[in-house]
Amino acid sequence: MTDLDATDLAILRALARDATTSAADIGRAVGIGQPAAWRRIRRLTDQGVIAGRRVVLDPAALGFGVTVFLGIKLAAKGRTGLEDFERAVTAIPEVQLVQHVLGQFDYRLRITARDISDFERILRRRIMTLPGVGQVEANVMLSEERRPGPLG
Repeated sequence: MTDLDATDLAILRALARDATTSAADIGRAVGIGQPAAWRRIRRLTDQGVIAGRRVVLDPAALGFGVTVFLGIKLAAKGRTGLEDFERAVTAIPEVQLVQHVLGQFDYRLRITARDISDFERILRRRIMTLPGVGQVEANVMLSEERRPGPLG
């Protein structure tokens, strides 16, 4: 692990809040100059601490009003079955997240849909036809709280 000082942590918190914040604004916020802030951001990126920057889209504003978490238990296990399933499920655009998990299910998916009817179509025509799908459990998200992440 990389040794991070208080300034590095403050920079990471600022970028976690808004990845588009300029090095000048970050420098002012943490009490260093723009060039020093830029160098630290570059170092944190080069060391792999900053793995990328993302734009967070609001699904509801784009017309996707339903989020569903699916637990999927594969009917047949084995390396080939896992790889076939993963390859097929990642090709479905409504599947936003694929997690291979330990527990009751083999996979946990986060799916966005326009409404419940759209989700039913995705489930019947796309998910249930994937290779190896056995048991499926759906949980419709009612609300979501944003968590600040490991840095607070």
